[in-house]
Amino acid sequence: MAEAHQAVVFAFNITDQGVEFEFDHDALLRVWASGVRAYKKWYARFKNRLRNGIYPAKPSSLLTMMLVMIFATMFGNDLSFGYVKQLNPLLVRYLGVVPPHDTYASCALIACILWLLVVLIYKLLIGQMLAYHGWMYEARGRVSRPTKVWAVLAKTLLRNRRPGLFSFQNSLPRLPLPSVGDTVRRYLVSMEPLLGDEEMLEMRRLAAEFQSTGIARKLQFYLRLKSWWAPNYVSDWWEEFVYLYSRDPIMVNSNYYAVDAIFVRPTRVQAARAANVSWAMLQFWRRICREEMPPILLNDTVPLCSWQYERQFATTRIPGEERDYLMHLNDTRHIAVFHSGRFYKVYFHYGNRWLEPCELEAQFQRIVDDKSPPAPGEAELAALTAGERKVWARARKDFFRRGVNKTSLDAVERAAFVLVLDDEEADYDPKDDSKLDHFAKSLLHGNGRNRWFDKSFSLIVFANGRIGVNAEHSWADAPVMSQLWEEAVITYDIVCDGSLQGHTERPRAQPHPPPVGPQRRLSLRHRQPASRCHRPAERRRPSPGRPPAVRQRRHEALLDEPRRVHPAGPAAGVLQGQRRRVLPDLRGLHDPAVQGGPHGDRPVLHQRVVRVCSRYGKRR
Repeated sequence: MAEAHQAVVFAFNITDQGVEFEFDHDALLRVWASGVRAYKKWYARFKNRLRNGIYPAKPSSLLTMMLVMIFATMFGNDLSFGYVKQLNPLLVRYLGVVPPHDTYASCALIACILWLLVVLIYKLLIGQMLAYHGWMYEARGRVSRPTKVWAVLAKTLLRNRRPGLFSFQNSLPRLPLPSVGDTVRRYLVSMEPLLGDEEMLEMRRLAAEFQSTGIARKLQFYLRLKSWWAPNYVSDWWEEFVYLYSRDPIMVNSNYYAVDAIFVRPTRVQAARAANVSWAMLQFWRRICREEMPPILLNDTVPLCSWQYERQFATTRIPGEERDYLMHLNDTRHIAVFHSGRFYKVYFHYGNRWLEPCELEAQFQRIVDDKSPPAPGEAELAALTAGERKVWARARKDFFRRGVNKTSLDAVERAAFVLVLDDEEADYDPKDDSKLDHFAKSLLHGNGRNRWFDKSFSLIVFANGRIGVNAEHSWADAPVMSQLWEEAVITYDIVCDGSLQGHTERPRAQPHPPPVGPQRRLSLRHRQPASRCHRPAERRRPSPGRPPAVRQRRHEALLDEPRRVHPAGPAAGVLQGQRRRVLPDLRGLHDPAVQGGPHGDRPVLHQRVVRVCSRYGKRR
């Protein structure tokens, strides 16, 4: 109860002398900072939506058109064709605008209407331009006249426009809906290499029978209705029925992996490589949130859809008994780290800034140096995500609905991504192909319990500095993940020069704040609701043929029985969280004289988030 009272921001007591108020200034400052941060994010999203809605026009063009209209009217040139004079009496009568302000207001209103009309026509022209697909079917060097005209029009409309990531989303053409006959014809062509002559004749007969019945026309009508309000009438059905309704394990049936640049190795220090690549991925996410990254343009002209980038970070596939669903968060401040069977919660945002690679390296190195054993069942917890989806859904429903179990699971599922600091080494040897096979297998499935397969992607860093990624497939296609991997590994993965012995370089311009002392430790335990087998022994009804002492010993054995988590059938224990938030002191980061190696013996900004308590387990 004392800890609960300390968590209260505002409290008051009524006494004989009046009302006494108590404030927690630190908590109020955190609430204020959270509100300011939420407002800034809302304003940034609103500004980006406004910019994308009027693209390729700019807000400054509206102001320019208003000024031109006002100055032209002042000098006797009515560019509104007489509408300003017709609008002035209405403004004076209904809004009470007095001359000469009524003229200025009329010019501004008419200029705004004309500007919106021009923007709408501009966006329609871009949409019609992007709907042309003839350029895809022409060989290089032989360009037809329509394609040449289209290319000139595209370069003229989109020249020097600097689009944002989602600027073209409202102008992209809709997915064309083919006729039933065209669909059947393409299907038969695709089946010819797979079927024999007799089977192909039977398939043609079935196709003709399908076209002659009313089912084909009915299904085509429903599909046409959906195509009217959905720009892509396939994507949501594909995601739902191909991926989310599948009850098979996603470990090898859905997830895929990406391998490190095998001919390049910036460093052999595991914590340094993990910090640098994690920082690069977080910068990529920051550019997505701010929409500073341009969309992918084919031939520097045709944009691709960028919708799948929204769910690249802070996305988790949540299991269900019938179907899964995707949980996406717009904002989070931590990543989940898994090392030697233990889970950690590492914050990458402190105060008003994002942590630098050297600060992340200090935290990861402290995790690697931690020799504490995992709690019972903690090392096998990730195996639930590797098994059948229905088993994982039932275990989640039975054991992770409330209390510390849910809090600890949220720490993993609400993270930006999962970082796995592997204990094993993986490498490429041109003389031994088995090493590359082991590298790929480790990235694809590991040992079945050291990868969190439900996360949108997991960054895997091996003990010798090699890296890879394991990605879940339902949230996006592979090219989206490929762009992140290419930029993180090729563009940003430059750890340091040789003078730092493979460690990340500390920025010189930005001073680091002094270390903050550890806050209180939060140790939580959660009891399941009292059931018949968990009632006190003296209150239970006596069972016939069993002495009270035996019944009491049996009850105590139930409470003390260890509960471990296994991939086949989880007998879940209760997770115990432990909070520890400390800012790292980086002043001696690369000083060999500092005790504890290049990072010294300093506290870090991470907290152990998952502990499995063998006591108070729920009996199945």
